[in-house]
Order: sequence, then C-alpha cells, then structure tokens
Amino acid sequence: QGQLVESGGGLVQPGASLRLSCTASDRSFRPYNWAWFRLAPGKEREFVAAIRRQGGITYYTDHAKGRFTISRDSAEPTVFLQMSSLKPDDTAVYYCAASTRYIITSETSAARNYDAWGQGTQVTVSS
Repeated sequence: QGQLVESGGGLVQPGASLRLSCTASDRSFRPYNWAWFRLAPGKEREFVAAIRRQGGITYYTDHAKGRFTISRDSAEPTVFLQMSSLKPDDTAVYYCAASTRYIITSETSAARNYDAWGQGTQVTVSS
C-alpha cells in the first residue's frame, strides 16, 4: 500500500473547523476500511471514525458524532476527516489507518485490525 501521508493539521481556536486528509502513495491501494484515530497527551490512542469501502458506511465514536465527518475519495486512495466545532479536548495527534482485510462491524474501532498507518498530524485547539 506504500505510505499513508496525513495533512491538514494545525493550531486553531475553539469552535473552528479543520479538514484532515490522508493519501496512500500507492494509487492502486483500496483498503476495506479507512479510519482515523487520535492520541492526546497522557491518554491512550482512541478511535475517532471509520468508513467502509463497500457502501461507504461510516462509524463514529460518541465525541465525534455530529461534529466530525469522515469521507473518502471515490477515485483516489484518500480519506478525509472534516472536523467542526473543535474543542480543546480535541487536541491530539491524528492518525489515519487502513485495513487490507475485512473488519466486522463490532471490531471497526479496534486499532489492532488496521495494518497501515500514517505518521500523524498534530491538531491543537487553543485560544
């Protein structure tokens, strides 16, 4: 699958929006699932959102519902995370991940099921 490269992070004020992108260097890469995880200081890595290749079904953790939207490019191996109404608690390094194997719904949020990871992009929400 080559490398996964995230972009779009930055420093924003509370209430602002950001759009993260993640692209695979191998343009033929078509994972079963794309996902976003985040790692905040002093916390464990946590699931944010995922999207299936088949049907574009999406999954969100509670803190992301209504504020974040995951989407994918239908032509390119790229996934996006549109984040709005950002809060200081959203401050973290955001990682995109992809799975080359099918993941059952109940396992979608488990990081162990993803076998390709990006290097992460920092999102800082602060006034």
